[in-house]
Amino acid sequence: MQINTVGVVGAGTMGNGIAQACAMAGLEVIMLDVSDAALLRGQQSIESSLDKLLRKGSLDEAGRRDALGHLRCSTDKHALADADLVIEAATEAESLKLQILKDIDASVGPHCLIASNTSSISITKLAAASGRADRFIGMHFFNPVPVMALVELIRGLQTSDSTQAAAEALVARLHKTAISARNSPGFAVNRILVPMLNEAVFVLQEGLASAEHIDEGMRLGCNHPIGPLALADLIGLDTLLAVMEVFYHSFNDCKYRPAPLLREMVEAGYLGRKSGRGFYRYA
Repeated sequence: MQINTVGVVGAGTMGNGIAQACAMAGLEVIMLDVSDAALLRGQQSIESSLDKLLRKGSLDEAGRRDALGHLRCSTDKHALADADLVIEAATEAESLKLQILKDIDASVGPHCLIASNTSSISITKLAAASGRADRFIGMHFFNPVPVMALVELIRGLQTSDSTQAAAEALVARLHKTAISARNSPGFAVNRILVPMLNEAVFVLQEGLASAEHIDEGMRLGCNHPIGPLALADLIGLDTLLAVMEVFYHSFNDCKYRPAPLLREMVEAGYLGRKSGRGFYRYA
């Protein structure tokens, strides 16, 4: 199946990043959210990202105009009617995703594929709610989407070979690399990454080292491009906590317990870059 039109539900950090990557690849993109204000923030984020690429010389003015020309924004779910693929990129909350997937199924044509950008929730469970389980797949992008080269593909129990093939072809068209992971909490990458970030929060909570020294230690000692606490701020502490909660309840193993400091920071509204304050402060 050839994918030419992509719907992206959610104009937040991940949603607008996915929309930008698809538009830059020449796909027609419909970015959907519940309010004009959310869509405006998402579009402004895309324009800012394209401007940054322009300044770096990675994109010319014609390419910027072309990408924006492939993007449409809407609050009307019926705008997705002609999509070949719709990618759900809402907040990492299972009940919300289940409802959105039902709405998508009712809004798109019978040929349309549906994907979720979830980083931890069961693809098989989401697929069952989608109304088209054989045409459903997990497509887990990484932040910032326009820069990160990886997309993790996760099949549910019902996902067809043709859906997998279509997803792989789309990833290639986006000039990214796909890896396949089995449907298990956190899949492959986050199963390794998120507990490491959570452990860094424990190290900070216990006063073993400052946030700056924890991050510097991992950057210089392990050659990581960004420290774990700065990365947690980039991902969003609420998202990190949600993933750890899924791990904790799914595996019933105390090694996946969220750090109390992480939970308290989320309760305080210190969510990282998106709120202006996490383990660090941001302008």
